[in-house]
Amino acid sequence: MTAERGLAPGLRYLPDRFDRAAQEALVAAIRQVVAEAPLFVPRMPKTGKPMSVRMTNCGSLGWVTDRERGYRYQSTHPETGRPWPAIPDMLLALWNEVSGFTGPPEACLVNFYDPDAKMGLHQDRDESDFSAPVVSVSLGDQCLFRVGGVSRSDPTRSFRLSSGDVFVFGGESRLIFHGVDRIYPGTSTLLKSTGRINLTLRRVNP
Repeated sequence: MTAERGLAPGLRYLPDRFDRAAQEALVAAIRQVVAEAPLFVPRMPKTGKPMSVRMTNCGSLGWVTDRERGYRYQSTHPETGRPWPAIPDMLLALWNEVSGFTGPPEACLVNFYDPDAKMGLHQDRDESDFSAPVVSVSLGDQCLFRVGGVSRSDPTRSFRLSSGDVFVFGGESRLIFHGVDRIYPGTSTLLKSTGRINLTLRRVNP
């Protein structure tokens, strides 16, 4: 099922891409990832201010940020020093289906939103090449997801994303601003408690 009418070129919205059984399988796979690479609190560059999400990664590279070195990708967990676990096969299959890119993803960010967590408008631009899209998966409680344009001052549009929805940012929309304004607690029974998991598949290098 797709809902792409009126979206900017390169932006794709695939509601209900994963049914309940597939969502449960994905959550089980992500629990395995977290068991190997525990959630940590990312911190803003320079200020060290903690973000409201907790996160981890899977893949050959993972996105991290801290006060001292800022936003970056690295091959090891910042707290355990161990390599990131592999990206689950279900997510690799999704990438192959929707990305339109020949190479596999190198990173999958796993962001966990507590009921009061948010993510300000931002661009995903820490990669060295923007020819591959970013593929985003929502699991758990609904969220109010906002997308804009390639300039911070561009008008924005909001979507109420549900568990199982997929968004793809590619082409002319690869560097659009986007963020999460709020979580709607109790709108899904997928997770053991309230909250939302967001998975973003990325290609870091050409």
